[in-house]
Amino acid sequence: MRIAIMGGDGFVGWPTTLHLSNRGHEVHILDNLSRRWIDTELGVQSLTPMDSIQERCRIWHEVTGRRIHFHLLDLAKEYERLKAWLAEYRPDAIIHFAEQRAAPYSMKSDRHKVYTVNNNVNATHNLLAAMVETEIDAHLVHLGTMGVYGYGTVGAAIPEGYLEVQIDTLEGGPARQEILYPTRPGSVYHMTKSLDQILFQFYAQNDGLRITDLHQGIVWGTHTAETRLHVQLINRFDYDGDYGTVLNRFLIQAAIGYPLTVHGTGGQTRAFIHIQDSVRCIELALSDPPARGERVKIFNQMTETHRVRDLAHMVADMTGAEIAYLPNPRKEADENELVVENEKFLALGLEPITLSQGLMEEIVDVARKYAHRIDRKRVPAVSAWTKEIAQRVERDPERRLKSVS
Repeated sequence: MRIAIMGGDGFVGWPTTLHLSNRGHEVHILDNLSRRWIDTELGVQSLTPMDSIQERCRIWHEVTGRRIHFHLLDLAKEYERLKAWLAEYRPDAIIHFAEQRAAPYSMKSDRHKVYTVNNNVNATHNLLAAMVETEIDAHLVHLGTMGVYGYGTVGAAIPEGYLEVQIDTLEGGPARQEILYPTRPGSVYHMTKSLDQILFQFYAQNDGLRITDLHQGIVWGTHTAETRLHVQLINRFDYDGDYGTVLNRFLIQAAIGYPLTVHGTGGQTRAFIHIQDSVRCIELALSDPPARGERVKIFNQMTETHRVRDLAHMVADMTGAEIAYLPNPRKEADENELVVENEKFLALGLEPITLSQGLMEEIVDVARKYAHRIDRKRVPAVSAWTKEIAQRVERDPERRLKSVS
């Protein structure tokens, strides 16, 4: 297949690009490289050193003989160029990663909220509109998030996208209907993914676009089979308070002798998936497209759930690290249950990678290798969800300093 990967320079986009290229597909990356500019804005860099996207693609060709094509393009701002590209190349499938992916970054300030909405929603809608105008019959696979569901406890497993409800008709009898599972986003970032769902639903029913939406859990891990092929193919690895995911952050903190930063009670239950499984799930989704006119396919792309404090104790037992409980900058419940259905990917043949000491130690080894690149001041999570929470965290500086000294 000819596959366009929007946002192929990113944390999940890059290993997905390599994986699909290695499977023999013709792969094109379309990216505005905004994630690299955000590194500059935040004054932090990937733990792992990353070459330019052009150099990465060159090394891939040198190692494997396969070509990855890169196109510098901003989906959110360059609609006409996007439409022209689709009309010229007419991909068989499009994978959409081209969204600002960090909840804390989306809540840093009003400017970051506006940027996240403008970038994410415009990128998605521009892509959908361009697909209709160019009349390409491409299968669109979108990387969404489990966060669209929220983290409330409802006493039942979260289904894969759709919920069957019963309502009373005007005649007084019952009627059953399937609706999108109600969203309850916990950040502006998660809200944009919720808005994506509505856009997908409309374009699938109105224009017959073939769309799969993957509600992904928190990604952990560093390597995939392809990123191990050459040191310059290594994936980016974020450790800072805005972009670093919780388990990866714990393992890096343990590697450099930094207390494991648990926010609030640590009773937040989250869904997780290893980076290799994330890549594999995208390939499986590509192999099972919906028919034209079919509703949006929705998969819960996760393999296990854990409480944050349980993860911290697991890493502490493995490494001897200390645990520091800090004020929670997020507006969320102290404790939540999370039960998630994920039968669709299992039925397609996914054999999940679950938490293992070996894989976690691999991350610690990577962190130790590149420890000289870590800026310890960037480790704490400081982006607060509300002004009130920000003020409360700031009123407790002694606790914060003592915990991270």
